[in-house]
Amino acid sequence: MNSQRIGCDRSARRGAWNAFVLAGALALSLAGCASTASSVSSDGEPHWLEPSPGLRQRIADEAKRLPWTHGVDRIESIRWFAAVGEPAYPTLLAMVTDPRKDVAGSALAALGATRDSRLVEELHKLPWPDDDKDSDLALERARTLLRLGDWQMMPVLIRGLRSEDLMTRALCNSALNEATHEQFGFDPKAEAEPREAAVQKWEAWWNARSHDPMLERKR
Repeated sequence: MNSQRIGCDRSARRGAWNAFVLAGALALSLAGCASTASSVSSDGEPHWLEPSPGLRQRIADEAKRLPWTHGVDRIESIRWFAAVGEPAYPTLLAMVTDPRKDVAGSALAALGATRDSRLVEELHKLPWPDDDKDSDLALERARTLLRLGDWQMMPVLIRGLRSEDLMTRALCNSALNEATHEQFGFDPKAEAEPREAAVQKWEAWWNARSHDPMLERKR
């Protein structure tokens, strides 16, 4: 029973890690994606653009297909969702809470690629475990929110620089650099001591600026 449980835990973590890696590949390939503006109701709630009947069916079909895609096919599926943009938002937001972490991570990657800051509040409305702060999926959520303009997620990604996994460190570093254009000499491949010195510089930078009025407008 224990060995079976351990195997399930490893499988779940591997799925989330794969989603995090795929999102890294998407960061470059989807950098130019942007959604179409939509109307906002008087109560401040966004009214997303309605897809045509044909597009609605295609979105539903792609959502069913995505969990069974892998590698390049998964990237292409997320690329398609990001390119569709606003009409796909309700489907993608629902997928963020999918218990399959690779599916949830893929939906986050697509939403982050749109760079539509209206999604920040919608993502914060979704349930998220309080004890899930440093998992690969939590890091992907943080990176998505940071790409959408939510700088409250900065400390999560800075903590990710201390990960024992090289790819996780690299992706967190890439997200931080993309948002701030800072590096502080952090090299994901370096030995532990110089990496830690760079992380402490990141922490000092954030502590000094976390209450800056210019950053507050981004939070």
